[in-house]
Amino acid sequence: MKTGLFFGSYNPIHTGHLIIANYMANHTGLDEVWLVVSPHNPLKDKGGLSNMYDRLEMATLATEKTENIKVSDIEFSLPQPSYTIDTLTHLHERYPTKEFVLIMGADNLVSFKKWKNYEVLLKNYQIYVYPRPGADVSEWQNHPAITFTDTPLMEISSTFIRKAVKDGKNVQFFLPDKVIDFIDSKGMYK
Repeated sequence: MKTGLFFGSYNPIHTGHLIIANYMANHTGLDEVWLVVSPHNPLKDKGGLSNMYDRLEMATLATEKTENIKVSDIEFSLPQPSYTIDTLTHLHERYPTKEFVLIMGADNLVSFKKWKNYEVLLKNYQIYVYPRPGADVSEWQNHPAITFTDTPLMEISSTFIRKAVKDGKNVQFFLPDKVIDFIDSKGMYK
């Protein structure tokens, strides 16, 4: 079984994440996609992150009716910050029969050489890349481990959502209703 790993802070999860996950799960060679909620991405500031269990709950609420999109908290039990190579080592021990594929935005591919053991990732894994505005990925164009997908371009960001919630703006359709209700019930991002 080919499992796509879509790592993210999901702070909060939004429609853009879900469209990308759905596209990857249903319009590429993947059998399923796991949304891996990262407690702390080493290339991002931890300061603005909501509680990881709240982020996990929002991702779970957003995907409860999906068949081939699952949520994973695998990194919650691993040392932080979370490095993809370490998570993959752990996943292989736990699920030896699965073939894991990385899913990332073109903006992450631009900074990929900053990732811990990125050469090992390129050697051992396929990477499915979705487009991001303004990302120059020309140096990776012909790399055998990298597949560029025609995923619809999503310009929604969690930063935009958090600011909109803080400013009291309507975020309907940017987030699943259950995620909006969860944010409201917890008073998040105010």
